[in-house]
Amino acid sequence: MAGAGSQNGSQGWRGVRPPSFKSLISRIVFLHIIAVAVVAIFLPLVLFWLLNSEIDQLHRAAMRAQAETLAERIAVGPDGKVTFNLPDSLRGLYSEAYGRYQYDIRDAGGRLLFSSHKKTGNVESESISGADVTQMIGDTMVRIHVAEDLSHRDVITDDIISNFFRRVGWITIPILLVLLATDIIIFRRAIAPLWKASEKASAIGPARTDIRLPTEQIPREIVPLVTAVNQALDRLEDGFRVQRQFTADAAHQLRTPLAILRTRIETLGDAAARQALHDDIEAMSRIVAQLLEIAELDTLVLDPGETADLRAVCAEVVGSIAPFAIAQHKDIALKGAEAPVMIHGNSEMLQRAVFNLAENAIKFTAKETSVDIEVGDDGSVRVRDCGPGVAESERELIFQRFWRRDRQRSDGAGLGLSIVRGVADDHAATVAVDNLPGGGAEFTLRFRLAEEGASAVGRS
Repeated sequence: MAGAGSQNGSQGWRGVRPPSFKSLISRIVFLHIIAVAVVAIFLPLVLFWLLNSEIDQLHRAAMRAQAETLAERIAVGPDGKVTFNLPDSLRGLYSEAYGRYQYDIRDAGGRLLFSSHKKTGNVESESISGADVTQMIGDTMVRIHVAEDLSHRDVITDDIISNFFRRVGWITIPILLVLLATDIIIFRRAIAPLWKASEKASAIGPARTDIRLPTEQIPREIVPLVTAVNQALDRLEDGFRVQRQFTADAAHQLRTPLAILRTRIETLGDAAARQALHDDIEAMSRIVAQLLEIAELDTLVLDPGETADLRAVCAEVVGSIAPFAIAQHKDIALKGAEAPVMIHGNSEMLQRAVFNLAENAIKFTAKETSVDIEVGDDGSVRVRDCGPGVAESERELIFQRFWRRDRQRSDGAGLGLSIVRGVADDHAATVAVDNLPGGGAEFTLRFRLAEEGASAVGRS
């Protein structure tokens, strides 16, 4: 039973925790504030006690010195009679009129021999404190007790004692507050390397698996954790590299069989069957091409100083995809800025992103309607269609690889919009989708203008 009680007690102690601050520095500061508060309360009390102790020691030392001075005035005659000759210079000090100091002189048996006050007995009381000195005068032992009435203590000493706590408190609290502020600065400087490592870690993602957390200036206690994270990132990067390589190899290997199939299909006599098989092969070829685009995006390294004309990119996309739109009985138009819109980015990758947005819009817009591509002077591209729009619950799902709302459709594998998201991420751009008031969807890509700075966020 005792063991169980001890265990429960220890569990209860472990259960007492400070508030769950999310910030490490908040936890340290909170605990330090508690420590400072405790010190602010107990330090003046301890100092006050030390001051009183020192005053009491000085007081008793002074009383012993007076008792020794009085002992020098005691004499024992040949007949054994004890005499006490107090000079006039000291008589006033022990007079009842002055009332501050008192003395008693007793023999070895405790019999009172001489006293400065009329009442015999012990001079000690609640407000009187003193010291004893025992002396051998000849063969006679006497005990001299000198005391001071503390209610008549020196005015300076009284002021020190009465004001000490208040003065020390006002001095101590600002000092401790300055100490707390200094400690906060020290704590912030001490964990600054952790903040830098956190900022670097925030950039790690599927597209930036090459980043590693720095170990320089990291506290020794944190180094094993940082090292373990870097090792985990090494393993993740190896896994992503194998996955990318597999995707690229598979796409490359599929190109040759598809080309052979396309050639053999042309020899078929049935025109309807030949056209159906041809359409299927074209769809498979498009999927293979998109897989290769994804593999290239995964290995893309952007030049920080590379720029592209967003309007020229969109004009080239409109020109290349226009035949596809016309074949679907749909139109495509380029609107917006007339002058070049220079942004940070790779023109080939930008063309692929806009092409996939346009192709997606053409697939879903209604026949005899138009898909508009509008280039903004602010570095934005808006692609509008007249289709059914996108449900709010699906606006993030549509950018995932191989996601399709209708699994029965065979005109795509759900890779186009994931390529758009990949290009946007590599260019530190944003992509969003909204429904138009009159029906249809609007996809918006926003890039950073070239004049906004020379550095671009890309893979380095």
